[in-house]
Amino acid sequence: MTISEKILARASGKERVEPGEYVNAKIDLAMFHDLTGPLTLKVLEEVGFDKPWDPEKIVVVFDHQVPAESVKTAELHKILRSYVKKAGIRKFYDVGRGGIAHQVLVEDGLAQPGMLIVGADSHTCTYGAVGAFATGIGSTEMAAAMLTGELWFKVPETISFKVIGHLGRGVYAKDVILHIIGEIGVDGALYKAAEFTGPVVERMDIGERMVLTNMAVEMGAKTGIVNPDDKTISYVTQRASLRYSPVRSDPDAQYYSIVEVDASALEPQVACPHSVDNVKPVSEVEGVPIDQVFIGSCTNGRLEDLEVAAKILSGRKVHSNTRLIVIPASQKVYLEALRRGIVETIVKAGGVVANPNCGPCLGGHMGLLADGEKALSTSNRNFVGRMGSPKAEIYLASPATAAATAIEGCIADPRKYLR
Repeated sequence: MTISEKILARASGKERVEPGEYVNAKIDLAMFHDLTGPLTLKVLEEVGFDKPWDPEKIVVVFDHQVPAESVKTAELHKILRSYVKKAGIRKFYDVGRGGIAHQVLVEDGLAQPGMLIVGADSHTCTYGAVGAFATGIGSTEMAAAMLTGELWFKVPETISFKVIGHLGRGVYAKDVILHIIGEIGVDGALYKAAEFTGPVVERMDIGERMVLTNMAVEMGAKTGIVNPDDKTISYVTQRASLRYSPVRSDPDAQYYSIVEVDASALEPQVACPHSVDNVKPVSEVEGVPIDQVFIGSCTNGRLEDLEVAAKILSGRKVHSNTRLIVIPASQKVYLEALRRGIVETIVKAGGVVANPNCGPCLGGHMGLLADGEKALSTSNRNFVGRMGSPKAEIYLASPATAAATAIEGCIADPRKYLR
């Protein structure tokens, strides 16, 4: 079996499962945040029962509109805080105490190898970076999971993305996943498990693997996952005690397909408006004027992302026609960036550094776009209206490409700054 099949088999009490089979599986961890939580609570209210099956297995994170940007949001936050207290949910990350959910659950060791995790957010698949089967569900499904601790799943077929070669200068995990999505399309892995393998993935640290699994959903995948190795076990055990035995895909596991990607041939990639699969090498889009650069989100707001951006920005200035917004993915990332002087470098360059939250990624607040504006973002989606005005345009790229773009005021190749 593949790693995904093994996790679903264990969670459903079976020795073996097959792709296409329907199983009723026990949930190991369930997460919702300030944007999806209110609808979940509304469903619980409608059914007349709101006591969670196990408060210790539920995580609540405020990350989308933080701090509250309106009275309406403040009232919703108040309702959620009241429920958390009433239900005895201790894994609660309020304003200033956590950060973006998908960063916090991994960096605090809550997401672990072998677990079955659901979250009321499409990018829950990020947790596959530590060898968990993690997938996004709707708010109504989240209510069912909270009450029963179980959900049914159709066992997905698995596509193996084998990344070979070596990453060149200025090329990162973000470039790899953008290239993959550009090759197979936004529905190329529809309801499949996207398993990332190969020597390039094995050399990546957990943060880089999170970039791959985070964007698996952008090609329609049910989950993104990486087989756990010594790096995984070391990362998790530094943060928490292992709760399950890690599992890996068998050598003779059956795959829907195996897609080989030669990373050595890649240059920095850019997803152009208005689809994540509209991907072009940076050399084909250099010079496009950019009004705003955003570095952050659950895709690329980690310490290594801010570090490479600061390296490029050091001693330079953000272009006068461009604004730069940088948002660390968590309080821990923010603190470490402060200690290392990364925040100071960004601010001196003319960038704005905000508190950990999702920010402009979802068009919530902190940097929305006006009509006709162009943005280059390190986030994961560039749909029409995603970051503000439906008449704006969004390009997606790595933090290195974003920093180079901020300096030049137009889409730029970061390799010239990384010699």
